[in-house]
Amino acid sequence: MLNAMENYFSELKSVIDNLDRNEIETFINVMLNARNNGKNIYIMGNGGSGATASHFCCDFNKGMSYTKDKKFKMICLNDNVSTMLAYSNDVGYDFVFVEQLKNFVKEGDIVIGISGSGNSKNVLNAIDYANKKGAITIGLTGYNGGVLKQITKYSVNANVNNMQITEDIHMMLCHMIYDILINQDIENKKELICG
Repeated sequence: MLNAMENYFSELKSVIDNLDRNEIETFINVMLNARNNGKNIYIMGNGGSGATASHFCCDFNKGMSYTKDKKFKMICLNDNVSTMLAYSNDVGYDFVFVEQLKNFVKEGDIVIGISGSGNSKNVLNAIDYANKKGAITIGLTGYNGGVLKQITKYSVNANVNNMQITEDIHMMLCHMIYDILINQDIENKKELICG
């Protein structure tokens, strides 16, 4: 059992070491610009990726927005279960995200698709629509990034053939961005006070 633990940790550390820092920095800047410009951010995923999308919303809408003058406006498309069930039943599961986007998304909004494989059809349909509407699209993927990496404007790819480590990386991105932006806000306040 200890060997299995060490193998997992070793692979996770290796993936972290090999993440493209420029991809991550771009992702952070896109999120920051969305907040500063009052743009909506839509996020989605299936299964564990859906749970990560929900967690992003919690951390950004409350954790990084509470008591702030400028707030994140993030909407998780997999959190409205009754709407997803209605579209699944009446239209098809491949359309549960894109049909919701049709009600809301505007040019310049951010649309984030999370898919370990990069090939979840319902995520791809939503990203394709968002691209056509002039939204800024971001893919969070694992493996080789699949189709999602190819069709989004920006991408952060874990580049590992392991779904659990891929999901670890995506959750880590959420917490890392939270930490960076909260600390940036604290430093900016110090500069204002001292300046």
